[in-house]
Amino acid sequence: MTITTASPASRPAARVTARMAALIGEIRTVVDRGLAPDLTAYLVGERLAPHLGSPDLLTVDQRVGDPNCYRQHIVHAEADGSFSVVALVWLPGQQTSIHDHVSWCVAGVHEGEESERRYRLVPGADSAARLVATEDVVNAQGEVCGFAPPGDIHRVRNSCSSTAISIHVYGADVIRLGSSVRRVYTLPGE
Repeated sequence: MTITTASPASRPAARVTARMAALIGEIRTVVDRGLAPDLTAYLVGERLAPHLGSPDLLTVDQRVGDPNCYRQHIVHAEADGSFSVVALVWLPGQQTSIHDHVSWCVAGVHEGEESERRYRLVPGADSAARLVATEDVVNAQGEVCGFAPPGDIHRVRNSCSSTAISIHVYGADVIRLGSSVRRVYTLPGE
């Protein structure tokens, strides 16, 4: 079953499944509490996890990838700009740049598997900072991670041989901003 969510005149109506509409309501309840970003991310992750893997979470259109790069489907952006829900569809081998975010973020693997390399920014001589890899994580279907800036620098890629889909919840309006990315980082030799 697919329903249309109400949206302000400046935003196109998004078509969401009944399960997604329920998840959006659960996220709204957490975000409306006005808690610290890291606690909000943790609690949103708890709400997201039980929905991952459900075949009725996304519409058929929200599961479509792009052969050139991973594809972002904006599923919902809250009218007050307090959060957005995005489905990212990754074909095998597709990845992000190394980046951080404008707000807290929760990501859950809905289908497939994703690899994540996390980094920290280390100050260097003459104010030249450098990135140091701190952790490699493989997230399988059903797994959730959340974080809040600072300390949210990472690169994500589809590490399986089939399509991977992840659901991301950002504490920002990605329609207005165009992206959840605050800054893209490059390593020497990239």
